[in-house]
Amino acid sequence: MNVDFHLSPEVEEEVLVETLTENSKSIVLYNDNHNTFDWVINSLISVCDHHPEQATQCSFIVHYKGKCSVKEGDMDKLKPMKDALIDRGLNATIE
Repeated sequence: MNVDFHLSPEVEEEVLVETLTENSKSIVLYNDNHNTFDWVINSLISVCDHHPEQATQCSFIVHYKGKCSVKEGDMDKLKPMKDALIDRGLNATIE
């Protein structure tokens, strides 16, 4: 008896999404009392490759909520970005 299993595209897609989600981390930017909105916005544009509108929205979320996830990806991609944000005087972690 020859049994041939074929996964439907939906099942394959679920596995891929779960794998990406499990390995995905994010840079979380925290509010502080010394960096200006312009500095945070420009930092997110140059370091995290944000569009100006995205960087502006993230800076307002950080200001009003205290923190914001500003970039997602794997650790190898995020660590240099997080370090660059810290070098600019921002308070960021990878979670």
